[in-house]
Amino acid sequence: MKNIKAIMVTLTAGILIGGFSLSYATQTSIPSKTMEAAQTAMEATQNKPVQKSVTPQSNVNYLEVAPLDLVASPERYYNRHIKVKAKFDKFSTLGLDYAPAMRSSEKFISFLIQRPDVADHDVPLSEMKIFMNRTEAEKHIDMNSGDIIEFTGKVFSTALGDVWVDVEKFTVISTAPKTQNKK
Repeated sequence: MKNIKAIMVTLTAGILIGGFSLSYATQTSIPSKTMEAAQTAMEATQNKPVQKSVTPQSNVNYLEVAPLDLVASPERYYNRHIKVKAKFDKFSTLGLDYAPAMRSSEKFISFLIQRPDVADHDVPLSEMKIFMNRTEAEKHIDMNSGDIIEFTGKVFSTALGDVWVDVEKFTVISTAPKTQNKK
């Protein structure tokens, strides 16, 4: 750490000295046309906006994965981009505000999907924590349990031995009729 600080101080000092030298040289010994060109070049580099390299999401290759494969070996998919097709169960607060895999309940909502290995009744796959931006989730507030969905995202944690996914794209493929609770 001390080496890094020493290198940064040396580089900063070198840049400052070099800048002062160029400034002094442009004021004293460089012919006027060359001086104007140097001044224009310096101004252009100082006023040039910094561009950040951002990889568009369309270039990401998503690995299509079955939900049970994800929960069976979460570490295998850690830090990978995935695509999942499943039955929606419900929106939830499961996993929100948990410090080791923090997703704030103010900005995110989680949702559950149904276990594909249980056919005779609805059982949520609670081992899979799936997080969606609240503003995007509000567009799908009228979803029913059993709607077929597809989502893409990135596995950002394997805390508690579970899969924790940030959703990047959410699509409703088909809707199921709304179920009535019988008493």
